Amino acid sequence: MDGFVGRTRELDLLKGLLDTVEAGGRTGRPGKALLIRGRRRVGKSRLVEEFVSRSGRPHVFFTAIGGSLTHDLTSFVETLAASDLPANTLAADFVEPRTWDAAFGLLAQALPTDAPSVVVMDEMPYLVREDPTFEGALQKAFDRTLARLPILLILIGSDLGMMEELNTYGRPFYQRGTELVVPPLNPAEVADMLGLGAADAFDAYLVTGGLPLICEEWPDGAGLWDYLAEALNRPTSALLVSGERALAAEFPTTARAQDVLGAIGNGERTFSLIARAAGGMSATSLTRAMEILISRRMVAAELPLSTVPSKLTRYRIEDPYLRFWLSFVRPAIPSIERGRGDLVLASVRSRWSTWRGRAIEPVVRETLWRLADTHLPTGTDSIGSYWTRTNDPEIDIVGGDRSPVARRLTAVGSIKWHDEAPFDARDLARLVRHRDQLPGATPGTMLLAVSRTGSAVDGIDVLDPAELITAWPH
Repeated sequence: MDGFVGRTRELDLLKGLLDTVEAGGRTGRPGKALLIRGRRRVGKSRLVEEFVSRSGRPHVFFTAIGGSLTHDLTSFVETLAASDLPANTLAADFVEPRTWDAAFGLLAQALPTDAPSVVVMDEMPYLVREDPTFEGALQKAFDRTLARLPILLILIGSDLGMMEELNTYGRPFYQRGTELVVPPLNPAEVADMLGLGAADAFDAYLVTGGLPLICEEWPDGAGLWDYLAEALNRPTSALLVSGERALAAEFPTTARAQDVLGAIGNGERTFSLIARAAGGMSATSLTRAMEILISRRMVAAELPLSTVPSKLTRYRIEDPYLRFWLSFVRPAIPSIERGRGDLVLASVRSRWSTWRGRAIEPVVRETLWRLADTHLPTGTDSIGSYWTRTNDPEIDIVGGDRSPVARRLTAVGSIKWHDEAPFDARDLARLVRHRDQLPGATPGTMLLAVSRTGSAVDGIDVLDPAELITAWPH
């Protein structure tokens, strides 16, 4: 795929901030800061590059590599000297800085004072980790000099937990920057980018996770199996390497967290089964690993939604792409490297229907939450699911006024995501029976179904992929 697709909302926000900088302000402090976070390879840097290119303003774009404080300081000055800032020559003659105080002082001298400019610092969590004084130096420089200049300072990071904390109470940069979360491309954007219909776009979303780098190598209008046949036979494809690079960057020294991710990716959902699949991990070690994974938005911990409290926590991989990669690609990398992508493709085909049926559930629930105002009863503020220790019943969709313990349940539903079988009378009878077993549900609680191939029964609202995809902005 060629060109820059989507991100209209994000580009508009960036342009609006730069317009605010250009307009100045009544306080004499036109400078603005923006903290951008998002999953690795989701396109944060590419978004900012596109914005900077469209703006036409002088800028400097620095990317940290996290090798050492000395190396990143030197690289910052070299990047500044090579930029198109009006006074960039100051950096060329500058003695190598030893602190970020000195580096930010040089930056302030190089920035124009009579026109807006953009300063980008990418991979900022590396800088925070390698130098405990970095945040304080940034706050001091912004308060004393940078905010007094017409500058848009953009700070980018992939460590979601750390980037959130940077703007929290007690941290030096608290309330000094606006925050922007860059999500993956949504199913509607995937459909537009790949030229696919709604049902096929959801399949593509489950495989790519909406990561632009993977979507870019998907041939326009190609079906799932055509794409996988090509990607699984190419060891350098983004589908293969993105997962390895994400885990290496997120957990360079935390092998236990990777073991836990692998166990969940292989289908384990409860604490005890994950511990067993991760090599007999102790409860203390697993708890610590889970805390890391949940804080970094890699794993979601969920409880049943009903009117009765429950402790039956389940865990799942939060990122759709990683869910696919951990299930199918990571275990098969040796086969792919031996040129046997055909065996891997056969394995995906044999397990696809079952795996997809489970993987689509959180996507459908988020979609329904977006459609709640038009498709669900008033007061549906949360969409979840319900299960018992024996999984009898196990209900795909539960709507309520809050989560995980609702005061009132508003809807109960089923997801049937098969290629040929529509939602039929037997599915409806099963759903009614499960509603009767759900704490807090009544015979008047709304029933609904989501089906990939529509419905073969009357008396229940059934949503198909074409209706679901309208929930997502293009």
